Amino acid sequence: MTGPETSAASDARAGWTPAQAEALRFLEERHAAFSADHMTIWNFQEPSWREYRSSAWYMDRLEAEGFSVERGTAGMPTAFRATWSNGPGPRIAGYAEYDAVPGQSQAPVPRRQPREGESKYAAGHTDPHSALGIGAFAGFLAAKRAMEEHGLGGTLVFFGEPAEKMCGSKPVHATHGFYDGLDAAFSFHPHSFPALTNGCFWETTSAPYWSRIYTFECDTPETWQADVTAGGVTHMHAMARAPGAIDAVCLMYTTSKMMKESMLPHTGSWTMNEFIPIAGQATADNIAPSVGQIQYSMRAPDLEMCAAAFAVLDRNAQQIAGMTHCTVTAEWITRTRAGLPNRAFSELTFRNFERLGAPHWGEEAKAFARELQGALGMEPMQEPFVDGLMRLTPPWEAEEAFRAQLPAWQMNYAADDYVDYTWHAPTVRLYVGRPTLEPAPGMRCPEWTRHAMGGTPACIDPMWSKAAEVISVTVLDLLTRPEALAAIRAEFEERTGGGVGGSAWVAPLLPADFRAPIGYRWPEYVDTPRGREWTVPG
Repeated sequence: MTGPETSAASDARAGWTPAQAEALRFLEERHAAFSADHMTIWNFQEPSWREYRSSAWYMDRLEAEGFSVERGTAGMPTAFRATWSNGPGPRIAGYAEYDAVPGQSQAPVPRRQPREGESKYAAGHTDPHSALGIGAFAGFLAAKRAMEEHGLGGTLVFFGEPAEKMCGSKPVHATHGFYDGLDAAFSFHPHSFPALTNGCFWETTSAPYWSRIYTFECDTPETWQADVTAGGVTHMHAMARAPGAIDAVCLMYTTSKMMKESMLPHTGSWTMNEFIPIAGQATADNIAPSVGQIQYSMRAPDLEMCAAAFAVLDRNAQQIAGMTHCTVTAEWITRTRAGLPNRAFSELTFRNFERLGAPHWGEEAKAFARELQGALGMEPMQEPFVDGLMRLTPPWEAEEAFRAQLPAWQMNYAADDYVDYTWHAPTVRLYVGRPTLEPAPGMRCPEWTRHAMGGTPACIDPMWSKAAEVISVTVLDLLTRPEALAAIRAEFEERTGGGVGGSAWVAPLLPADFRAPIGYRWPEYVDTPRGREWTVPG
């Protein structure tokens, strides 16, 4: 910021410690630069496990900011760990995510339109992880500035976490020991629950997410009905073709769909989704398709429900392989734990959020939102955003709303792989309001409207910048208020039965030698003589 300091900015920093005021001043001065940084990541829009440019941008920037950066951590080319220390003190972690979602390409315009020159099936930021990452990144840089200026000891550890949409990297980092020795961790996410717009999780936290890929291969089709001579004709066209891998994938898909009601009781909220990355590898000939794959991904309230459902899928796969003259290989893509709450950390963070105030959207953002409403055939509203977007939600009030809609036994809901942090260090889950349209009565606004606002600075900047403020001042509390950190650590010890390795602690669910699933044919961009193109490889 240039020129005299405004009274509003001065008032916003009143009552904070000198270090916290320094952090807030830093964020204000660097706001325009961080806004441009966000658009850089938003425009990369790279999908899971293929975030090459996005991760390189973060790693280069963190090195330029004085962090020591380990690239390609735990065997993941687009993951990293960046560390900066200012002497003895607590070790505090945060992270960026940066993966986009296939099929969600959307330009920052008030109509449904893929980005210029791109397929509508290309990737786009949905939550958006571009803003999630920049909010945490800016908050940690602000805390670093304050630590330098005021001589505060401690270590900041900032992770790059790819493939969150597959709950991918955090279970891998956890099982390879990258979260060992942390004193506390921050997890920021754009709001996704109507009952929790600006606040923190309290007791109900995110649920487990498991994903497994089944590969069917027909390597010896000649042994199918080998005693049938086809009248002495040796050409493949005259023989009964082995069913092969396409039939295997089709049977796996349909059989498992039909058996969903036999996987789990009709209680608790759970979902199962499928993705077919490979189907066939053969032309429309009499040659048996040699390979096919199908991936299953599941959210469920507890680990036992996940295990029960995948036991059914494993049995189905074995039977179907026998029916189709294939072999089958089942490999985990991810297995997360359920989230572990920490009320002391949530309250500390929320009290800072209260002092800072909720995010605010100005007339430029509202004007764009009204254009979106008009594009949907709605009468544009004076207040076009959902009610509560600019209000705080105390964690204990959000908890009441969750408990009102969930069975009494269900303490975990939805899914996110941040949960793997929670078992290695006390972790706060911070939610900040994301611009969302107020719909007409009985209407649900399409997701592309939120994606468009994610690439519009006037709409998205209030969210990530507020998150950066909350994170920065709370990091500094952890460094300067030992009694606050002690209370947070004591609750972690109690909930785990003695900390990491305690009687109630849940160990990582992936094996210690687990290799990240980077080698599968995930959707990605490729460079061709025609330029960069979107592809789903076969």
